[in-house]
Amino acid sequence: MNDEISRRLREAAAAHEPNRARILARVERGAADPDVRRRTPSIARSWPRAAIVGVVSAATLATGGLAVAAAIGGAPLLPATAPAPTVPSPTVTSPTVTPSPTPSSRTTTTTGPAPVPSPSPTWGSARPTPDESRVEDGPLWSEGSLDPHSTIYWAQSNLTLETTKPLTSVTVELRIAQTGGIWSTGSWQTLPSEDFTVTVRESGRALIYRWALKPGRTVPAGRHEFASQYNHETGVRSVERDSYHVDAQTADGSFAVRGGFSPTR
Repeated sequence: MNDEISRRLREAAAAHEPNRARILARVERGAADPDVRRRTPSIARSWPRAAIVGVVSAATLATGGLAVAAAIGGAPLLPATAPAPTVPSPTVTSPTVTPSPTPSSRTTTTTGPAPVPSPSPTWGSARPTPDESRVEDGPLWSEGSLDPHSTIYWAQSNLTLETTKPLTSVTVELRIAQTGGIWSTGSWQTLPSEDFTVTVRESGRALIYRWALKPGRTVPAGRHEFASQYNHETGVRSVERDSYHVDAQTADGSFAVRGGFSPTR
């Protein structure tokens, strides 16, 4: 039954044609009635006839539309609302963390030439053994010792030579082994310096101090001193490889003494 009623209402709405002439005549009669003019505003009188006709036409169309809507069974549909644009959510990218290299993966680069290891020192001649040492021969007597004024930076080696007869020729050599940082700082003797030729040279990993009596000179009988001075590496230096050797001549022949140096007493 509901479908039948809806069908008949639609047919009635489609067949309905508003009588525009009748509606317009009613409006004009209302505008001409003096009683109506006193009770209602004079809006109809102030509007032109064309405007009134337009209002009536609009009302007619609206009435027809509402009638059709009622016949269909509901209010006219409003235009669909456009959907709100979808805003994409921002994509957050986590930063990529590069791990630090472990100590085992690090490469150490050494610049410059590689250090050259220092060669092991080759020591000088060893101190004469008791069988080799000869501290006394004929008129000669000798003794070697480290000067008591030696320090941990500097030293002096002393040779005491005694002769009971004048010497017409004599050569004295003091051999100081290169134990590290050895270099000469001088030498001296108790005999006149102009009577000797004094040299210092390095040979066989040792410093050799040499005194040679000049031709025509003589060393008188007595006690004489010869000393060599030198710097060395910091510390107490060993003298066990230091040695001395003396060759001499007298009117009676040739003699020689040799030995080592005793540490400071």
